[in-house]
Amino acid sequence: MHSSSDIYNKIWSKAFLSSLFIVQNKWHQHGVLVHTLRVTYYCIKAGEFKMIGAGLLHDIGKPLTAFKKDKEDYEFNEWSFTDHEERSYQVIKNWPFISQYTKDLVRYHYLIRDIRKSKTENLERYAKKCAIWDSLDEQMHEDLYRFLSYDDAGKGKKRRP
Repeated sequence: MHSSSDIYNKIWSKAFLSSLFIVQNKWHQHGVLVHTLRVTYYCIKAGEFKMIGAGLLHDIGKPLTAFKKDKEDYEFNEWSFTDHEERSYQVIKNWPFISQYTKDLVRYHYLIRDIRKSKTENLERYAKKCAIWDSLDEQMHEDLYRFLSYDDAGKGKKRRP
């Protein structure tokens, strides 16, 4: 399995530009840019102003990590983004004008879904992700659940079954 440290797409690469502007995968109706704007819109609409920064930055590392994972990605000309949230965090972690809260929300925004998925697919990854979850406070847990709902809303309708 690829991790974000395995892949570093150049800005002018097909993977970077295609995933940013055109298509992500079967779970997203839009490329990363439009999805990001939609997530930010849902944060604002819900009055979650402290989440606006995370809305704008949560997938900043996605185009850098886009790769073809399996036959389905090739068949539908889509991308996979394993560990994109960690790459997104790595991009912003030293930016002094971004709050630690925003950095944490970006870094862990996929944690809930990752725990659910890895429970059946990779027990070692599951244990690691559960340890991260356990290290976060209850407020961050609640915020991650809310942010996940905005992220899901930002995906739009599925493009295919």
